[in-house]
This record gives sequence, structure tokens and C-alpha cells, in this order.
Amino acid sequence: MTSMSHSSSSIPVSRRLYRLANRLNRFSILLLAGLIFLMVNILSARFYHRGHWNRVPQGRLSSRTLQILDSVQEDLQISVLLRPTHEAYSRTATLLREYAAASDKVALQWIDPDRQLAEAEQAVRRYRLTEGEAVVFDLGGRHQSVSANNLVEYGYPGDAARSPTRAFRGEPLFSSTIYALAHALRPTVFFVQGHGERSPLDYDRRSGYSRVAARLREANLEVDILNLGEAKSVPAHCALMILAGPVRELAPFEVALVRDYLDRKGRLLALLDARITSGLEPVLQNWGVLLGDDIVVDDSRTLTGRELYTTVYDDHPITRPLQGMASVLYLPRAVRPTPVSRGGDKPVLSPLISCSANGWAELNPDDASPQLDPAVDIAGPVPVALAIERGPVPGVHVQIRPTRLVVVGDSTFISNGGLMGANVDFFLNAVHWLLEREDMLAISPVVMDDFRVVMNARQLHMLFAAVVAGLPSLVALMGLLVAWRRRH
Repeated sequence: MTSMSHSSSSIPVSRRLYRLANRLNRFSILLLAGLIFLMVNILSARFYHRGHWNRVPQGRLSSRTLQILDSVQEDLQISVLLRPTHEAYSRTATLLREYAAASDKVALQWIDPDRQLAEAEQAVRRYRLTEGEAVVFDLGGRHQSVSANNLVEYGYPGDAARSPTRAFRGEPLFSSTIYALAHALRPTVFFVQGHGERSPLDYDRRSGYSRVAARLREANLEVDILNLGEAKSVPAHCALMILAGPVRELAPFEVALVRDYLDRKGRLLALLDARITSGLEPVLQNWGVLLGDDIVVDDSRTLTGRELYTTVYDDHPITRPLQGMASVLYLPRAVRPTPVSRGGDKPVLSPLISCSANGWAELNPDDASPQLDPAVDIAGPVPVALAIERGPVPGVHVQIRPTRLVVVGDSTFISNGGLMGANVDFFLNAVHWLLEREDMLAISPVVMDDFRVVMNARQLHMLFAAVVAGLPSLVALMGLLVAWRRRH
């Protein structure tokens, strides 16, 4: 009797100990799991790998931008004065976060001009901003701003039924600004004047070159005027000579100055319109460039018949970053390569833009409805832009500065009225290549192709119910089902 009562009293004690041990075991497991979770988060915050899952690489930095950031030795402060309602706000935020992640010397500061009035006013006074919204880069006390108005550019539509394309120019502008602040040297670009050329001081909304001159200054370049007839010589600090759309011939001594400049490893960007003789034809022919009295026509790459647009370029460092983006030239002339009788340092000619096989060089430009005449005209593809380089003898490794030229059969494509699509990027890439600024190449704008899901109010309510109520309820139901099966 006594043994039975002792046995029955010992059973509840063992059960209580078992339950206590079970609870301690569960608490230990939960504590260990929490510690492991905390340790994993700490390690992932210190040692991580960034990846991109977006549909288009709009947030990825180009290799050139990464090289520019690696060359920055001082702390870089980026102040963003941009309203959240701006169409480029989200892309700017994504891009600048990539800049900050790529370099520990980059610090970001976000200022809402509408809500942070004191900070915005202080930034405007400190950096002497003339526009309300801008992105300011401050490197070692030197600062330069990028206006928000230049972040988005409307381009030429690839299809007449589509609306004009939009390109986000954040990375080219931001990287060129950082490059400008990190490099104190500003090469000087001279625009030749005195023969009816287009002028960087002309603000005419159609024919002026003021907008492209502003882009050159944004790219850390000095812009100046050169009148060969008055100067009698090419300045020693002329890094690049631009001859844009002359309407009268250069005098013989001016032609001689250009020839001597090229022979002294000069750099020339010639934008020569159709039906006009510039006087440089013999000089260019000595460099392997043949200019004809023609107009390039391509029915498959035009909307009105007066322009040539393309999204496919010949392979060259100038055009490689522009593949898929539209450039437009207006009544361009053919710029064809021709054999050159030189020694081992013959110039290397590379087409940049050409018409398609359906186009041709029309040798009767006055014809109102041109048709290909195989006996007279030149069948396509016909180049309208060439890059020329002459340097060391192939196979001989000698550090010799090469002579470089770019010849384009149109000057309207970068005027204030013709600056659209990838025109300015083609022009700037040509300038960078001529100046051997390879760090600025391969940084191209990103086409803003938005992907949106359009839903009505009923569909939004259904989606809200499914995500907020449906999925958690399903998980809870599965948990209850598992608990019920364990109990029974």
C-alpha cells in the first residue's frame, strides 16, 4: 500500500521535470537560432556581394565610371537638390547609390527643396546655384553642379508611330563632372570662324551652337574662337580644332595652316555640309578622305526624306557605346575612304556612320524625287562619317602621339535645333576620342523605357486582399492543420 502511493506521487514530479527540460531545450534552440540570425546579419553587413536583378542595366556603373571613381583620392560630397516628383528622381537616386557603394570616398546628401527650405537655401548660396534643382559635386573644396534640366533628354523616335524617346543622361554627366574636378587640366577646343561657320556664341534656337558648347564645358573643356585670317597661326595650346559648316572657302594660307597643324600631330573635327566647297578637300584627300558633290539618301532610314537616322553604327570606340540609340543627320554628304600613297605610316580610316544597303549617294542632289541610278550614283552602304588616325608604324612599339581626324558630312546634327537623340553623345564621343580621353568613352545615356502595371480600383483591392490577408491566412491555416494532426 505504501509502495503504491509512493510510486503514484513520483510520477507527477517526473512529468514536471520532463516538461521543464523540454521548455529549456526549446528556449535554448530559439536563443541559439536568434544568435545565429544576428551573427549572419552582422557578417552579411560587413561582407556582401552586390548584384543587379533589374530588367535593364540602368543602375549598373560602366567600367569607365569605376575607373574614374578609383582615381579619386579626396572625399567627394554629392548634394542632391531634387524634388521626388521629378521624372529622373528614382533613376538619379538608384545611380548615386551605386556611386556611393563603389567608393568609400563618396558621401550622399539628399535635400528636398520643398520641405528642407533652410538646407536648400544654404546649398544654393554656398554653391551659387542658378537653378532650383541640381546635383552638386564637391571634391576637396572644388565644386561643380549638374542641372536637373539636363538629366533627361528627349530623342528622335525610331518609329513614326511612337512618341519621342527619353534618355537618362545621369552617368555621362556625373562621371564627366567627377573627372573634371579630379583633373585640373582643361584642354582648349577652338571653333574656326571667319567663313560662315557655326559659332558656339550663337544662341539661335535653330542654327546656333550654344547648347553643344555648354556640353563641352560640362565635359571639362575650354571653348574658344579661332579666326585663322587674323591669328595667322594656330595657338600652341589648341588641343582640338573644330571646323563646323563653313559656307565659304578657306584662303590658301589658311589651308596651309590647317595642313601644318595636322602634320604636327594636331586634332581636327570637320563637319562639312553637302553642296559646299571648304577648300580643305585636297588636304583631306591626302589623309584618305574623299568628299563628293552628293547627298546620301536612304528610304529605309528616313521619315521625311531629308534626314538619315540610324541606330546601327560601324564598330569603333566612338560609336561602340551608342549601339541601339538613334542619331540623325540632315542631308548628309558622302565621306568615303580613298587610297593614300604614303609610307609605312598610312592613316587608318574607320567608318562611323553609314547608310544601309538600300541607300545610295545621289550625284544629282537637285532632283526632287531621287532614284538610284547604278550608272551614276554610288550604291550603299555609303559612309557619312569617318575617323582617321595616323601614328606609329604597325609592329613598332614607340610612344608617339598620333594624329587624329573625324570628318562628318553634316553640321546641322549638333545645332540647337538638331540636337536630339544620340547626336550630342556621338559628337562628345568623337571629341573625347580625338583628345585621347578614353576614360570618358563607353559612358552612354540609358533609354528610359518604363515598365508599368496598370490596374483599376477593383483589381487593386483584390491584390491588396491577396497579399495582405490571403497569404498570411494561408500560412496560419497550414500551421493550425499541422498542430491539429500532431494532437490527434
